[in-house]
Amino acid sequence: MADLNYHHLRYFWAVAHDGNLTRTAERLNLSQSAVSVQIRRLEEQLGHSLFERRGRQLFLTEAGRITLDHADTIFAAGRELVGTLREQGGTRQIIRIGALATLSRNFHIQFLRPILGRPDVEVFLRSGNTADLLSDLQAQNLDTVLINRPPSRDAVTPFVSHRLAEQAVSLVGTPRLLGAERSLARLLATQPVILPTPETGVRIGFDALIDRLGLRPQIAAEVDDMAMMRLLARDGVGLAVLPPIVVQDELTTGRLIEAARLPDISETFHAVTIKRRFPNPLLAELLEQSDRFA
Repeated sequence: MADLNYHHLRYFWAVAHDGNLTRTAERLNLSQSAVSVQIRRLEEQLGHSLFERRGRQLFLTEAGRITLDHADTIFAAGRELVGTLREQGGTRQIIRIGALATLSRNFHIQFLRPILGRPDVEVFLRSGNTADLLSDLQAQNLDTVLINRPPSRDAVTPFVSHRLAEQAVSLVGTPRLLGAERSLARLLATQPVILPTPETGVRIGFDALIDRLGLRPQIAAEVDDMAMMRLLARDGVGLAVLPPIVVQDELTTGRLIEAARLPDISETFHAVTIKRRFPNPLLAELLEQSDRFA
C-alpha cells in the first residue's frame, strides 16, 4: 500500500469537523468538487467509504470515525512538534463512552479504572437518557453505553449487551436515623425512605417487597438520580434504597451505614455495544475486566 497522502487526509479532516462540504470549501476558498475529489482519492487509497450522505447531510461511516480519530492524533502531533519541539509521549487512543445520567458515578469510575490516567488514552464521557445515548451508539459517535437495563434487540437495532455486574440493593442511612435498629420491617415502618422513581427495576422490586410485608412506608423523596439519592441520604432526609456501590465512600468512613440488604432486589449494570467491523481495542480491555465489580 502506498504511503498515506496527508494532503487528502487534511481535506477529509476539515470536512469531518465542519460537518458540511460546502462550508469547508468556502472556508478553504476551493470548489466543492475539488474537495470531493481529494476525499474520494483518500477513500480509494484506504479502501473504505468515509462518509455517507443522508439527504443533504454528511455522516461519518465507521471507517470514517476511525480515520477521524487518527487524523486528530496526527494533526495534534504536528501542532505539538511545531509548538514545542519536544517529545510529548506516544500516540494517544480515544474512547467515547456514554452513560445513563442516573447511573452511579462510583460505577463509572470502577468501569474506567483500567484506563484512567494512562498518558496514551483520552476518555470522552457523555451522560444522557437511554434513547439519546443508544442513538449516538448506532451513529458510531460512542463506543459503548453504560445502562442498568439491557435494551431490546432486533434486526433493526442489533445491540449487544455485556452484563458487567449485579449489585445487591440495601437500605442505607445515617447513624442518627438508624440508631441500633437493624430490623428491615421495623425500619421501613418507622423511618422515611428515599426511593428511585416508579419505572425503575429497583423500585418495582421494592414495591413488591413492602406489599409482601404489608407495609406502607413514608416516602421522603422519589429521585431519578443516584447522585442526588446519595446527597439526600447523607443529609439524613431518609433511608435510601440503593446499591451500596453508590455510597461506598460514605460506608467506608461511617458517615452512612448499610442497615439491611433487601431480599431478591438487585441492580444490574450493562455495557451496550453494536457489532462493528473495527471495534475500539480499548473497549475490549474494559469489558474483559468485569470481574472487578464482584
